[in-house]
Amino acid sequence: MRGISLLMAVLLALPVPAFAAISADKPVSRIDGLIATEKGGRLTVQAKGAVPGGGWKHAALKPSKSTAPGDAHVLVLDFVAEPPQPNEAVIPGLLPVSAAITVKARKGTVSVRAVSAANEITTQILR
Repeated sequence: MRGISLLMAVLLALPVPAFAAISADKPVSRIDGLIATEKGGRLTVQAKGAVPGGGWKHAALKPSKSTAPGDAHVLVLDFVAEPPQPNEAVIPGLLPVSAAITVKARKGTVSVRAVSAANEITTQILR
């Protein structure tokens, strides 16, 4: 019993690895292109943009609630990615990223707006 207690104390004293840290998604630097198509009741949105350096992972388009009046017929998406860990060596400079999402088409939705850190792009849905 004493050996187990000693083992637990040693394991708890060990430092937590850097990869164990949970990093939240952050907006990509900019959006360069946005395409939205509807087919068979499904809406597919594809976005291309850039991040500020290497190491960014899992770029995604995430649905967002818009508070702006007049957005009742607009699907608003945040273009985000997981940034590199603070102690990770990365290449500086704008690097391309892309993401896509397919959602059920809502009745009355006529356009899609994607939002990034520096800009946003709105496009009509191709049917």
